[in-house]
Amino acid sequence: MQDSLHLLKTRRFLPLFATQFLGAFNDNLFRTSMVLLVIYGIYGDPQQEATFSAVAGGLFILPFFLLSALAGQLADSIDKARIIRIVKTAEILIMIVGAAGLLLHNVPLLLVALAAMGVHSTFFGPIKYAVLPQHLEDSEVLGGTGLVEAGTYVAILGGTLLGGVLVYQHADGFHVARAAVAVILVALIGRWVGGMVPPAPPQADAPPLKMDWHIIRASVTLVNATLHIRRLFIAILAISFFWAMGAVLAAQFPPLVKNGLGSDQHVATLFLAVFSIGVALGSVAVNRLLGGHVSARYAPVSALGMGLFVLDLYRRVKWWPEIAPGEKLRGLTAFLALPNSWAVVLDLLGVAIAGGMFVVPLYAFLTTTVAKSETARTVAANNIVNSGFMVLATLILTLAVQLGVTVADSLLIVAIASVIAAWLGWLLHKACD
Repeated sequence: MQDSLHLLKTRRFLPLFATQFLGAFNDNLFRTSMVLLVIYGIYGDPQQEATFSAVAGGLFILPFFLLSALAGQLADSIDKARIIRIVKTAEILIMIVGAAGLLLHNVPLLLVALAAMGVHSTFFGPIKYAVLPQHLEDSEVLGGTGLVEAGTYVAILGGTLLGGVLVYQHADGFHVARAAVAVILVALIGRWVGGMVPPAPPQADAPPLKMDWHIIRASVTLVNATLHIRRLFIAILAISFFWAMGAVLAAQFPPLVKNGLGSDQHVATLFLAVFSIGVALGSVAVNRLLGGHVSARYAPVSALGMGLFVLDLYRRVKWWPEIAPGEKLRGLTAFLALPNSWAVVLDLLGVAIAGGMFVVPLYAFLTTTVAKSETARTVAANNIVNSGFMVLATLILTLAVQLGVTVADSLLIVAIASVIAAWLGWLLHKACD
């Protein structure tokens, strides 16, 4: 970790890190504000709330599936710093729409802004990883990737906490005006910082810009061009299983807390915060363990660790004491006073730490195993497959909820997927290390 901290003092890394940090912060500030407002202030039916969470997750991910091929073509063919400036300008306009949705308590408008943020992230996603091998030395890429992931999840924590504080300030009502102002302000700062990212022109051997606007054909072509390489195929599948598990967990946190644990939005915020801290810790720890060397050595045990912690979480939630009819949802103090409450928190932390240790080396592997002129397209292909898995996971989750599967039972889906992720991590370790 100490070796990679020096990157935060350099212009070749700090502006990109800060831009990504602010983007993740604002994304989660808006999403937390939206989810808490809808779950705790607009809807009142458990099935409706769980369905909303799943649909919102699917809408955010769908643009990754549809538009990543276009994003990858752009990022490898023109200056990546220029794309950052365009994307961050678009974020300001999107957050104006999102702020209006918050102020009006308008669910369709909120979902439109959420989907637009998905488009924003689709075009920024390939850049944040593809710039690293272009601006950093080979020995710095794993550390830089770990810092980006850690910073992302610290930003998620900050945005989550601020969203909870700004939206739900008193027991008798919601106060979203401050959140509406905040998302626009952060977007403006993000645009200013994004303008400081050093130029990242296309490599000399990069293909000329020739956009294929047929999004399905472009996506199929890009994925086929990447997945025929076995080591990339395994790495992308492993990352996809990680994000599919994450999609299920993220979609279910608010309804899990409210309907599974009988607790209020402060406990939901705690869960999101613990998860964010855990992934950040895992992202940093794996760089220290690997000594800067890109390797899948710890991927299998990390994935199995995720599964074991999820199983223990399932066991505890399944037998959690229900609140009495007419009783108020438990606050943070009341929740933490219950037996096994800290065990639930530690389970979440364990899942997140293992997840960070699992995924960071795989992302570093993607950007260092191909030519620098192909990194953005490789990350874009990864994003397409990831998003496909995540959308599929949210569809399965939505269907399961409609069929009567409880939030607690849905955790078993994550546990099963972790075994497959461990197997894929083992295959990649044997093939490349």
